[in-house]
Amino acid sequence: MDSIMAPGRMEYITGKKPDGCVFCGGSAREEDLVLYEGKSCYIMMNKYPYTSGHLLVIPFRHICDIEETNAEEKMEMMQLTDICVRTLKKAFTPEGFNIGLNLGKAAGAGVEDHLHIHVVPRWLGDTNFTTVLGEVRVIPEDIIMTRNTLLQYFQRREER
Repeated sequence: MDSIMAPGRMEYITGKKPDGCVFCGGSAREEDLVLYEGKSCYIMMNKYPYTSGHLLVIPFRHICDIEETNAEEKMEMMQLTDICVRTLKKAFTPEGFNIGLNLGKAAGAGVEDHLHIHVVPRWLGDTNFTTVLGEVRVIPEDIIMTRNTLLQYFQRREER
């Protein structure tokens, strides 16, 4: 039988969960996972990604439902989602994307008290039996390497 090592997964399963909101607190900035900040929303890497380059678009305001967003937040969330797609296309040449919101625990929200959009780059063959049978995700690249690749693209955007 083959074994697949996914050491980052154990940290998620057994690690201490932070007090309060993971998006409002300083942990994302401390770990340098924030790639871009807009006026009302920001882009952050998912600490526990489905695949390399999995990004989140998050309003600064602590809100949990799309109905609570104002016009500026709605507009900027879509603009930043567009920036994510364009940046990921340049950086990693994915063959497709999954983009979506998980509203509520029943819908699969891991962080149900703070609204966020998932932007997940996809490639043919990037998923297989391991996720279904082994409850393991195979991430082909270390998160810091992914961050360093993406950060250069986001920094170029800010220089314009």
